[in-house]
Amino acid sequence: MKIYLSDQKNKFIKHLDFLKTKKVMGFDKSRLMVKTSSIDIDTSKNIDPLNLDFLFDYHIFPENIMTSQKQWTVENRKIKLGDTIVQQVYMPPTRIFSQKIIFGVRINEIIDQSDRKGFSYETLEGHVEKGVSTFTIEQLDDKIIFKIQTFSTPGNVVTKLLGPIFTIPYQSFCTKRAMNNVKRQLENR
Repeated sequence: MKIYLSDQKNKFIKHLDFLKTKKVMGFDKSRLMVKTSSIDIDTSKNIDPLNLDFLFDYHIFPENIMTSQKQWTVENRKIKLGDTIVQQVYMPPTRIFSQKIIFGVRINEIIDQSDRKGFSYETLEGHVEKGVSTFTIEQLDDKIIFKIQTFSTPGNVVTKLLGPIFTIPYQSFCTKRAMNNVKRQLENR
């Protein structure tokens, strides 16, 4: 984790090169807290004809919460296992008057089932959380949902101490915004 006062977007390649050298944070998944959030998508379409490019381009969080740089974008190809993402989180959630916190995640699963599409990633050394997050669009009978499932624990002493009063409420806020952002994108396609 690195903290800046200025936007790091122009330096994402440098951060990506650095984060590609970092290891995934070690964890025992059975000891992590699980959180699952989902939202119904108002569409008459089935999962197959849906354009999910935005999901696989990691346009999940609104840009006032997080911007990112994906390894597959830099390398001009599609997402694959082992790819790294630079995340720039704005704290508070505004691009101008905020701290810019940089950390990374690594793709550990790509999901391409007939009724479930998405991916998951694990946090890299220095991330504020330790664990894995999965983002999926799912077909449940005649309904489409977007789901985020995380298995995580605080990644350092600071987030462990601030978790109950700051980190957990901020994560809930970000998750709700991500849910609504994905819902909007899917319903407007």
